[in-house]
Amino acid sequence: MKSTPIPALCAALAVAAQAQAAPKVPPAAPVAAPTEADWRTPDPQNILVIDTNKGRIIVELSPLAAPLAVARVRELTRAGLYDGRAFFRVLDNFMDQTGDPLDNGTGGSAKPDLPGEFTFRRGPETPLVVATKAAGTEAGFLGSLPVISQTMDLGILTVDHKVNAWGTFCPGVAGMARAESPDSANSQFYLMRDATPNLDQKYTPFGRAIAGLDVIRAIKTGEPVAAPQDRMLTVRVLADIPAPERPQVRVIDPRGAWFKAMVDRVRTAKVVDLSICDLDIPAEVK
Repeated sequence: MKSTPIPALCAALAVAAQAQAAPKVPPAAPVAAPTEADWRTPDPQNILVIDTNKGRIIVELSPLAAPLAVARVRELTRAGLYDGRAFFRVLDNFMDQTGDPLDNGTGGSAKPDLPGEFTFRRGPETPLVVATKAAGTEAGFLGSLPVISQTMDLGILTVDHKVNAWGTFCPGVAGMARAESPDSANSQFYLMRDATPNLDQKYTPFGRAIAGLDVIRAIKTGEPVAAPQDRMLTVRVLADIPAPERPQVRVIDPRGAWFKAMVDRVRTAKVVDLSICDLDIPAEVK
């Protein structure tokens, strides 16, 4: 039988003594499930159901942030322009671009181009749920769209008592593509694979994917994308889908207690300052 060397035995005894003396750290309490009060049901007029050959993407539109872009996307969706459209320009760690009738980035609809909606005016009545504050700005959610805003404290200095706010390009955000002119958005749009804040206040964000980010990131990459390209098979407004086949969608309400507790957990876990793109809004689709 082999004996344990004295130095090793002493070290083992010391470790055991320290373990006995150390206070017991209770395990982290399990995260409580959201209650019914923590969910909201989005307006079906503001939900796009995008079925691709890689899976389903569900986008919640944000008419408060970009009313013209939302109206245009709804109109073209109902006209069938987006059905069968290719993802023709897809850059990993950046975005998936689609919505061109020519599938090559040079086309658009017969509708006039849209003015840029890079910022909007936020007032006391704007239902922005603030999650973080820093250096004179506030960041939070307008529905499911991540938004950065000047602090409302500045509202007392403006004629309309409002401040500037803008959607920020976190993962899943949908934005209108455009040419060099800031007022040249038409039909093309893109879905963000990852956060790209240098697009903020230069492009129009009009919504965010609340389900299907994994699908967005699975779309075949390329500039241009080589054949065969991944495609949007059908794009529909949720309200237009017949009831028997309509998916049931609900989203965590950022005004609820569960979401506030989640923000606190993420903030505690972060080593550096919390970014709005560190936060996600869970959704349930049945």
